[in-house]
Formats: sequence, C-alpha cells, structure tokens
Amino acid sequence: MIVKLWFLLFLFFLLFFGKAQQGVVKAKVQDSLAEAKSSTTNISEVIIQSAPRKMKMSDGNLVLSVAGNRDFKTSTHLLDVLRKTPGVTVDQEDGIFVGGRITPAILIDGKPVVMSNQELQAYLRSLSPEMVESVEVNTNPSSKYDAEFKGVIDIKLKKNISLGWKLGYNGNVYINRFNSRENAVNISYHTGKVTYSVQTGYNEGISTYRYHALQRLANTNIMRTRTYQEDFGKVYNLQAGADFRLNDKNRFGLNLRGNFRNIDRIRNGSLYTTDQSETNVVVNTASGNPTAYSQNNYGITADYSFQNKGFKISFLGNYLSVNNKQNDDFINKDHGTANVLSYWKSDLFNKINIHTAQIDASQKINNTDIEAGVKYSHSDTNNNIRYDTLSAGNQFVFDPTRSNIFSYKEKIWAGYVSYRQKMGKFQINAGLRFENTSSISKTVTLDSVVSRNYLKWLPSLSASYTFNAFNELSLSYSRRITRPVFSQLNPFRFYFSPLNYWIGNPYLLPSFTSQIKATYRHKNWITSFTVGKEKDVMTRYPLYNPETNVLEYLGTNLPYRNFAILETSFPVRITKWWNITSQIAGYYNYEFRPYMEEVFALNIYNYELRLNQVFSLPKGFTVNVFATYESKTGNSLYIIKPRYTVDVSLQKSWFDNKLNTKIGFNNLLDSYEQRLEFRHKQIMDNRFTHWWDSSRLIFSLSYTIGSSKYQVKETQKTEEENRTR
Repeated sequence: MIVKLWFLLFLFFLLFFGKAQQGVVKAKVQDSLAEAKSSTTNISEVIIQSAPRKMKMSDGNLVLSVAGNRDFKTSTHLLDVLRKTPGVTVDQEDGIFVGGRITPAILIDGKPVVMSNQELQAYLRSLSPEMVESVEVNTNPSSKYDAEFKGVIDIKLKKNISLGWKLGYNGNVYINRFNSRENAVNISYHTGKVTYSVQTGYNEGISTYRYHALQRLANTNIMRTRTYQEDFGKVYNLQAGADFRLNDKNRFGLNLRGNFRNIDRIRNGSLYTTDQSETNVVVNTASGNPTAYSQNNYGITADYSFQNKGFKISFLGNYLSVNNKQNDDFINKDHGTANVLSYWKSDLFNKINIHTAQIDASQKINNTDIEAGVKYSHSDTNNNIRYDTLSAGNQFVFDPTRSNIFSYKEKIWAGYVSYRQKMGKFQINAGLRFENTSSISKTVTLDSVVSRNYLKWLPSLSASYTFNAFNELSLSYSRRITRPVFSQLNPFRFYFSPLNYWIGNPYLLPSFTSQIKATYRHKNWITSFTVGKEKDVMTRYPLYNPETNVLEYLGTNLPYRNFAILETSFPVRITKWWNITSQIAGYYNYEFRPYMEEVFALNIYNYELRLNQVFSLPKGFTVNVFATYESKTGNSLYIIKPRYTVDVSLQKSWFDNKLNTKIGFNNLLDSYEQRLEFRHKQIMDNRFTHWWDSSRLIFSLSYTIGSSKYQVKETQKTEEENRTR
C-alpha cells in the first residue's frame, strides 16, 4: 500500500509540475544532453545524474551539509531538518533518537548545549536551515565524550565575522483543531573584541493526546480505557551572554539564562467494562484529572580557553537549577449516576541542582594529536509528593500509601586520554576513559537507602582508510555506560488512568554497551553496519493484579540484549528540478527477558524506509514531499504495529533572501499513531494506542536585518542535564 502511495505522489508531482517546467526543460534538454553525454544516462525523457556532494564522512560519521542544500529549503527549522537526516528519528513529541531508540547528545560546534529537553527543542526550532553549515551524526562516540553519550549529533553553525549588529525573527504557526505559536528573537552586537547577545522567545498553544486500551481481565470481562488530554502551555525564555576575545590567544565567555514554563492540563477518561459477550455492562466510570504544572530553570555558564600554535587548554563551568511544581486532582465518578467513587489530590515539588567543571588540553605534533581532560559533576535532586484522599466523612486525609519523599545525590569524577595519528590515507584513533560514580538515594516512606560507588574503564578505537576521492572505509569500537535518569529512579506513581500507572525503581543499575561499527562511502552512497551487546538493559515491564485490575509498569534490568543495525542512504538527481534522497534501515534485536517466572527471548527484525523528494519550480518556489514507513517491530513482550506518514511543504524567499516564507502539512494522512499489543495472551491480553496531534498545517516566517554576520557562541549541556528528563 505504501509503495503505491509513494508512486502516486511521484506521478502527481511529475505531471503537475512537469508542465510548468516543460518549456524550460525542452529549451535546455539538448545542452544538458551534450554536457552530460559522458556521465548521464538518458531514459526516455528523464535524465538521471549523480547528485551534488551533500554527504561525506568524517572519522566514519555521516556529515550532511544543510545551508544551501535544496533538500532542506522547505524545512521550517533545524528540528525539521533532523527528521530528514539519515540515521536520525524525531518522534511525535519531538524527541530525537539515533540508532533505533538511542537519545543522542546535541552539540553546537563540538560542544553540548546547556538546555533542558524542552528548551533544546525550542532552540532547534529557532534555527533556520540557512543558519547551519552541517550536521554530523556519530553513533559510536570515542572515549573523549561523556560515557553517557551513546550517540552524538554535532551541529556546525555557519561561520561569519562581519562587525555590527544583527536582528533575527523566527515565527511558526501550527493549525489543526487547536492552534499553537512559536516566536524567537535573536539580537547580537559584535565590536571585534566583544560579542553581546540576547535571545528571547515566547511560545504558547494547545496540544492534544489520546490513549485507547483494550484489556481482557482475569475474570473474562473486557475493559476499554479511553483518555483524552489537552495541554494549554506557555513558555518564556531569556538568555544573555558576552564573549570576550582578550587577544589572539585568550578568550572568555559568560552566559546567563532563564526558562519559565506553565501548563494547564485537562485529562478526561473512562473505564467501560463488559462481560465476555460484550453485551452486559459491568462497570462504567468517568474520570477527570485537571493538572497545574510549572517549571522554572536558571543556568549560568562560564568558559575560558587559551590557544598557542598547536597547544590548547580550555575550562568550562556550569550551574543549573530546575524547579518543578505540579498539582493534580483525580476524580472518578459513576457514569450513569455521577456519584463520586473516589477522589484524591496530589502536591508535587521537585528540585534539581547540577554543578559541573571540566578542563581539556590538546597538543598537535605534526600529524599527531594528543588530548586529555578531567571532569567533575555533582547532581542533587529532591522530590516530595503528597497525596490526600477524600474520606467517608467528606474530608481529605493524608494518604501514606502513595505519598513519598525521595532524594538522589550523585558525584562523578571522569578523565580521558586520546591519541590520533594520520599516515597518508590511513588514520587511527585510540582513547581510554575512566568514570568513578558515587551515588546515594533515599526513600523516606519506604525507609530505604541505596548507596553505590563504582569505577569503570571505557576504551575506544577507530581506524579509517581513504582509497580515493570516491571511496573510504571506517571501522570503530567503543564501550559506553548508561546511568538511569532521575525519573527512572523515582519510586512515585505517575498515572495514565485510575487503574494504569508507572513507578520508578531506585535499585536500577546502569547498563553497559559494547559495539563495533563499520562504515563505507562510495561517492554519495553511505552504508554502515553496527553490531553490539548491552548488559543490564534498563526497561519497563507490565504487572497485572487480577484482584484489583490495576496494571502497573515497573522498572527493571534485563540480563542482556544483542543488536545489529544496517543503514544506507543515497541521493539521486532525476532532473535539474527533481531530487530524491532514499534512506533504508534494518534492525535486529535479541532480548533475553525473564518475566513472570518464564524467560522470553525472541529475534526481532524490522526496517524503516524514508523518501525525501524536492521539486525546484519556476520563480524560486520549492516543493518537498517527505514520506516514511516503519514496519512491524517490538520486543520480547510487545508487538508494535506498522505506521507511515507523508509531509508536504512549499517554500519561497523574498527581498534578496531576507524574508523566508514556508507553508506545509505534516502527517497529511493522520497515520502516525503508535499501536501496541501484548504478545503472550496466556499471561495477559492487552492492546493500546497512543495518538498525538502531529497532523498539522504549518505557516513559517523568518526575517533578518542588520549588518553583522558574526555567529554567537552557544552554551553547553552536560550529561547530567540530559538525565533530568
């Protein structure tokens, strides 16, 4: 079906826009044939030519040019660019993944950005494609990077040095049932010695989410769960910084920022239970869950660097404070009589403080580079959640079974040394990293204390060989550690519905991944193969209580999993006005999973297809059609059904490219919901669907004025800040 859909889209655009181009093509066809006689193949009236060099390799990593790349002219922002980047996936909630489901670190000019996940998404939306020189995707980072980073996306901004001031505005409007708006203003002033910058933004709007589940209960009854959620969100952010170039050798930077988020959530649901024949109603209840949520972030970054000839030393210090507050009401009523069956309230306060400091030094000697560094980080998180339940006396009383106080403190000492040497067409990189982690978690209500202290050595090795300008080969190995994020450790209940929630596990262990990756490039065709093994895999599993019909999702460590990934991407130029980039990825996963006194170990295979078509039309218009297909996948417990999506967009620049306008429709067919089904019906028959409002009409406008083209230095984000999500 999806193949037929793509074919129809090709045919439609070929016929529709082919007429518009017919005069131009006929006038130039003879010249094109003459010029391309030795390097093109003529198939009827379609000329297939090799595409311009838009992809290359660097140490075995894909590097994709962005500014000036026709594939991204209709992209509204950099997050949209990443959706079309080979090896990168962006989900419905704008989460970024590589290598399947690995959350990568985002780097700006080689340095991680200091932002929460929500701030990072807003920042990527504020970057137009023309502000970015290239994107590098690294799915096997060396020991130089924090061990938490199993993947890295390095965004290189365009380098500009003109003096003066510059003002830029980016605005996006998303339209479906509800509207949402994004606004970002960037101001910079460069004197030659000092660069001052101010970045501010205001976003507001409504997003919706639906959850449907069907479950056959232990007593043979059938329960249907429905949840509908609306989030009314407002986000304000302000960032100010100064970059001092003291002289040719010394540089100092300071950056202050604040981000303030308020969300009012309305979540309504129902539990509709019938007998096995589905004719007699057993239970019919309605639930309401209004929520008020706020988050205030404050951060400061200071950095200093000294560089003289082949020697460089740099210091980076970070402080981040995150404060979360949330108040919930959980009201369950009989659908027929409207009588209150249960009512409880929650009051949550969460505070996270992170301090980091690191020093890096490097020395270049001829064709050899030696680097070393040391880093210290201290994270402190405190969570206090109180539940009060409506009693028989119509009074709210403290509920100790749900309430809890949880704190987590973590200190990490890390260091690395790396060696790189280039010998003609051959290059070798070797590195060794150590990380010593000491942590303590306290759960007051459960009177539980978990203390850990461990030292791990993490090597990496890579080699690459360039045969000629068209062919190169790379082989790399690395060992990485993944520590549990704070939400995975927090033993609180997070409710999806009155009978469905998940709980964190303070006893989770970190996981360790060893993998080997081979990459080969032939012209613009890049293929990579990764194979590896992960031990103590962190995951969630369902636990059903047949007496209460409560379904919990709990955290645990699996013994191990084996995995393999095969990816390939290649651009093809059909005509001067029609370019296609194809991406194909295949995945293998073998998960050894003990569950309910049994062991489930299945070989799971799945694949993904992406097709990005760009049509360059007369008068500077560009049309883009982007389609994806994901086959059936899952794990040892769940099957995830296939899904696909189609995006269409149109772009036009005005006033010497100062004004850029775009219009598009994402998820045109509203076909990207996620459907899961429990495999083992003898244990539990459970099916559920997640749906997000990703089917949207988008209007985008960006405008830039001013003489300066100097690119402001970006601040950094540490491994610990990634784990606050």
